[in-house]
Amino acid sequence: MLADPVSRFRRFSRAVTSEVGALDTSFLGRGRPLGAARVLNAIGHGRTDVAELRDYLGLDSGLLSRLLRGLEVEKLIETAPHPDDARRRVATLTADGRREFDAYEGLSNGQAEALLARHPHPEALLAAMDLVATALGRDRISLTETDPRSAEACCCLSQYYAELASRFRQGFDVSLSRDPEARDMIRPRGVFIVAMSDGLPIGCVGLKGAGHDMAEVKRLWVAPSTRGLGLARRLMTAVEEVARGLSITTLRLDTNSSLTEALGFYRKSGWRQIDRFNDDPYPDAFFEKCL
Repeated sequence: MLADPVSRFRRFSRAVTSEVGALDTSFLGRGRPLGAARVLNAIGHGRTDVAELRDYLGLDSGLLSRLLRGLEVEKLIETAPHPDDARRRVATLTADGRREFDAYEGLSNGQAEALLARHPHPEALLAAMDLVATALGRDRISLTETDPRSAEACCCLSQYYAELASRFRQGFDVSLSRDPEARDMIRPRGVFIVAMSDGLPIGCVGLKGAGHDMAEVKRLWVAPSTRGLGLARRLMTAVEEVARGLSITTLRLDTNSSLTEALGFYRKSGWRQIDRFNDDPYPDAFFEKCL
């Protein structure tokens, strides 16, 4: 008989706590506990505004101040007033701090590689980790406008194309589809939005404009680990808001009937099915929405 859900959750928590060394006084053997190491890591990854750092790590002001002070005493960081607002403070790594950050990065990467190597099905393990990380961090998922040629956008699009290839009966070759030009998904014509979860891209959507009052929604995709959490709706709401700001009054999109969840989502979101409006060989269902 399987243990009850609470017991299984707590077993998982204990396993993670033990594996990452959360209770060690010398995390990864570098002489300081996990809390101080996490602050150093976040600063090294560009989270230098102290208020934003506190929110990102979920720490109260007093604890963060003590951790920052300890890192200052070690001469690993420096804090100073924000250049644009003296009421705010920023923290930056010193040369010694950068070396310590790099050491942590190497050790952490090695720990991850070792754990994955111990498992007979590392991809299944990673998929489970993605699911847990997204569920725990759903309130911290951010939507960011980016160039559709950026690394984050290309990461999403490559996974989107691979999924279409696996789900379409005839496969999918992006070179045969009406792939939108990047310039048509950059303001003032349109926009490309990527959903980010702690530095990793997990979803995207594009708005392909032509400088008039009609535009197309393209490349809506969310990672399997995020499905059911409302991210697709957030992306569509965001792209509709941008469209209104660009004086676009009518949106169109196309999809394939094999994507049954997409068909249901669009119909529930106020889109109405219309006749074919392009010669792309892959879509067979076409929708329109008036803003």
